[in-house]
Amino acid sequence: MEVKMEESWRQRLASEFEKSYFAALVAFVRQEYATGECYPPGGKIFNAFAQTPFDRVKVVILGQDPYHEPGQAMGLSFSVPDGVQLPPSLKNIYAEIRDELGIVPPASGDLTRWARQGVLLLNATLTVRRGQAASHQRRGWETFTDAAIQALANEREHIVFLLWGAYAGQKAAFIDPQRHLVLRSPHPSPLSASRGFFGNHHFQLCNDYLVRTGQQPIQW
Repeated sequence: MEVKMEESWRQRLASEFEKSYFAALVAFVRQEYATGECYPPGGKIFNAFAQTPFDRVKVVILGQDPYHEPGQAMGLSFSVPDGVQLPPSLKNIYAEIRDELGIVPPASGDLTRWARQGVLLLNATLTVRRGQAASHQRRGWETFTDAAIQALANEREHIVFLLWGAYAGQKAAFIDPQRHLVLRSPHPSPLSASRGFFGNHHFQLCNDYLVRTGQQPIQW
């Protein structure tokens, strides 16, 4: 498993690469990719870290698991490659942006344009077996991605953390709300979006905070 990530992230996470859990994780992921179909493609596993350097992160959107159907996962939470049908959660994200900001969403579900503006699109688990949601959870990925979130929370200031759903909401425990903006709501999944994701105004609140802290707002 090749760790393709931007150099500033590599430096921040270097100590994780030396730990025994990461060695076990690498062995597990290599075996999974060698014996079955897994996502995202190997070169895209660390795509979130490749697209958004540590020092340029302004917003974190935390997902739980990569998409587990062919052609969807691209190493960025909630994102799918151009030309792929929008998954239900992303449809709801686009609907909320439209209702909040009056922006007509694009046809493409490729969110690389957000990542390049400083939105870290991070899944808690970075790989998955085809057709088997959560199949690579509790193998070490969560320890690794928690370390990334903690590094941002501890070393940076004025980041917006968009924590959607119960799992992502747990990460608020190690984010200082005096240094960062933490916004929590139900998940955009069709199962929960109507219980508080719709109407959460997170995209407007995010940009208002970025402007107040002297940063460029995100072009959603």
